[in-house]
Amino acid sequence: MPGKVSPDDLLAHVFGRTGTAADDDTVLQGPADGEDAAAIALSEGDETLVVSSDPISLAAEGVGTLAVPVACNDVAASGADPRWLTAVIMLPDEETDLEAITRDLDATARDIGASIVGGHSEYVDQLERPILSLTAMGTAKTFVPTGGAEPGDSVLLTKAAGIEGTAILAADFGDELGVDEETCERARTFVEEISVAPDARAIRTFATAMHDPTEGGVAAGALEIARASGVRLEIDREAVPVRDETRRLCEAADVDPLRIFGSGALLATVPSDAVDDCLEALADAGLEGAEIGTIREGTFELVLDGASITEPVEDDLYPLWAEADSED
Repeated sequence: MPGKVSPDDLLAHVFGRTGTAADDDTVLQGPADGEDAAAIALSEGDETLVVSSDPISLAAEGVGTLAVPVACNDVAASGADPRWLTAVIMLPDEETDLEAITRDLDATARDIGASIVGGHSEYVDQLERPILSLTAMGTAKTFVPTGGAEPGDSVLLTKAAGIEGTAILAADFGDELGVDEETCERARTFVEEISVAPDARAIRTFATAMHDPTEGGVAAGALEIARASGVRLEIDREAVPVRDETRRLCEAADVDPLRIFGSGALLATVPSDAVDDCLEALADAGLEGAEIGTIREGTFELVLDGASITEPVEDDLYPLWAEADSED
């Protein structure tokens, strides 16, 4: 099945095979369940280097525009400002529009304020679509982990659920879903909102944990916070903001807005008495936010729609891509 490697397989084959990391005092956060970024102490001692890598492997359109914020978001969600990027570009053939991909990478990196400092590119004829994998780096005064949520914290979501997934649905499947072109056109512009760097910057001083919900959407991201923090995370679906364009496209595709790619929104846990300050800080930054849940004591689980979820959440878009590939 496509998607992330399971937590059990990561524990068995990845987390214990990290070279000298366990003996390196500069490694403040290494590979761990639910953590998307590493934290490395710099020699000066007052800043932490945050590093994260992320691929774009399934979206067919606008991969250059998506790849930069997707990589930078994990750095931002860890309390850092993304500053440097390396880009690995794998292309299926020489007919792939490399000019468009690199143009989009350049423009999006400039918008975020990050420098592309290296990478690699090659043609791989086994591929059906381009694959981009970017590594983002930045420095933070205070590293904010995924696993910092505490019982009694409130759960916040910035912007809305399914922003990236909505843009993908419109770009990759819009012609097939029977949704009016005006709605699809608005949905395609959601790709311009994928970065959560402004969101994280507004509330990072309050946050006990922050996380960028990518594949599997808000549901998967919330579960990852719960698992990394060892807590019970309860979400009120009715409190989760979902845009009209997202609802229409998700209804047409028969997918759940809370279970499609969620980049563009930021999940954060904050002390309950800091909720109003966080929402005000987001508003001052021109961003929307909502309180969508609560952290409780207990063995890790996500409670959504009254059901307990402990197994990894599969993204609802994967079957759509699989069907499209089979038809080709």
